[in-house]
Amino acid sequence: MTTVVLADDEALLRKALAALLPMEGEITVLAEAEDGEGAVEATLRHRPDVLVVDLEMPGTDGLGAVAAIRRELPDQVILMLTRHARPGVLRKALRLGVQGFVSKSAEPAHIASVVATLHGGKRWIDPDVSALAVIDDCPLTDREVDVLRATGEGYSAADIAARLHLAEGTVRNYLSNAMQKTQTRTRHEAARYAREHDWL
Repeated sequence: MTTVVLADDEALLRKALAALLPMEGEITVLAEAEDGEGAVEATLRHRPDVLVVDLEMPGTDGLGAVAAIRRELPDQVILMLTRHARPGVLRKALRLGVQGFVSKSAEPAHIASVVATLHGGKRWIDPDVSALAVIDDCPLTDREVDVLRATGEGYSAADIAARLHLAEGTVRNYLSNAMQKTQTRTRHEAARYAREHDWL
């Protein structure tokens, strides 16, 4: 029997998975969460064999939740559900040690089989997800992506510096480089441009 925590802000999908996964495999759903904070809390409390987490959630997103969980449970097995497999996001998730990626449109039977695969110590990335990850035309460095993402969330350069543990001047340099690469006049335009091109 494989124990699972499900984290997804789409209640209908989450409830459907919670009902269907036990029918498709030897799976027990220990808890559900509707956002990133809840995912962290439920995972730390229940210690599931596999955390099934949505990438895009309000507040703390899937990546933020995974980073927080990794600090406490470095060996936690994680399956990420994604609708938009942006190359930069996938790379970041892989660096955080996410073992599996499945499209949110996948059949519950497929998700159940991937849960079993990950619990068995293997990795799994859906072909359609990996294909998107390979198509990478992003000219931005990882740090430039980080500062643009924080800019898009409304943080000032000083706030970004504090959040990323960088000097404010370094943040301004990253923002300046990103504006040059995106040929935009402001950091907010650069963040919007990067988001429109699926680089964030």
